[in-house]
Amino acid sequence: MTAYAVGNLQPAARLDDEVLDYMERIQSTLDPYEGRFLVHGATIEVREGEWPGALVVIGFPTLRQARDWYESPAYQELIPLRTRHLAGDIILVDGVAPGYDASATAARLRQAQEAVS
Repeated sequence: MTAYAVGNLQPAARLDDEVLDYMERIQSTLDPYEGRFLVHGATIEVREGEWPGALVVIGFPTLRQARDWYESPAYQELIPLRTRHLAGDIILVDGVAPGYDASATAARLRQAQEAVS
């Protein structure tokens, strides 16, 4: 099942050279884990609430590969190049299986609620 690394990064007035180095080098850390950028630097159209940063989404074939990438020595070496200059949040999350139906999840949740009522 596809998994994702999702980042909400706070924009900087000026991109430090270290951030640019990070950007130039990150793909080489993704390649061994089959990671690829799905969203990077796109304009965000906020429809509800607030989104105070820039969205980054990287897809991986599995959550294990996403974890292995994040924990890899190659990526760990790059993290400070970003974090010294850009605040943000990074999460790893599993996607849903093909054919996922939210109504089936709602039915299970409804049943569980009714069982405790």
